[in-house]
Amino acid sequence: MSNHIFSVNELDSGYGQSQVIHKLNLGVEKKEIVAVMGRNGMGKTTLFKTLMGLLPSTGGSVTVDGSSLDGMDSCQRVQQGLAYVPQGRMIFSNMTVLENIQTGLPSSAQGLVPEELYALFPVLYDMRSRKGGNLSGGQQQQLAIARALATNPKVLLLDEPTEGIQPSIIKDIAKSLKEIRNMRDLTIIVSEQVLSFTLDIADRFFVIDKGRFVYEDRRANVDAKIISQYLSI
Repeated sequence: MSNHIFSVNELDSGYGQSQVIHKLNLGVEKKEIVAVMGRNGMGKTTLFKTLMGLLPSTGGSVTVDGSSLDGMDSCQRVQQGLAYVPQGRMIFSNMTVLENIQTGLPSSAQGLVPEELYALFPVLYDMRSRKGGNLSGGQQQQLAIARALATNPKVLLLDEPTEGIQPSIIKDIAKSLKEIRNMRDLTIIVSEQVLSFTLDIADRFFVIDKGRFVYEDRRANVDAKIISQYLSI
């Protein structure tokens, strides 16, 4: 377990009396990209919200780089090295691209955006003075990822990053994620329904069904047919 930078042990969570996540276990190594796949309503977003502290767990534990996140709020989890790009992106539409990215910067950065973020997403540099709400869906997704990366995370959680985005931009995002993984030794966990995207980036695959992991394999051995069965309605 010691080589896992991110560990989830026997995690339970849900809403009120309704338990959604059941005794999940997940260990992710440094620089690994893991895909959590499943249909809508199977627990992907609930899992990510619980990992990020937006939803309280009812059992189990989560650690980043050996430090327990249990009982921490979202801001504290960010300080421990966890970053989150929520489903729907949730950018600040009335703020400029630059201001959006600056909200993720630590105070020590004094508002200066690292050049590597603009190198990863050149369109954001070109549009840095434009309001976030005036960007396309794909550009907003790149902005949300850049804002999360501004916090210098060890582990990046991406919830359904391809939702509502055209295929050419999906390919750009896949390329950028692989680049940032290598540039920063970053660990990435992505929840997704688009198998072509995860086959392009992920080292390991998990399928979640009714709040439980029902399939796991490495990229080299992954059975796309089995995963597709869980993704079809």
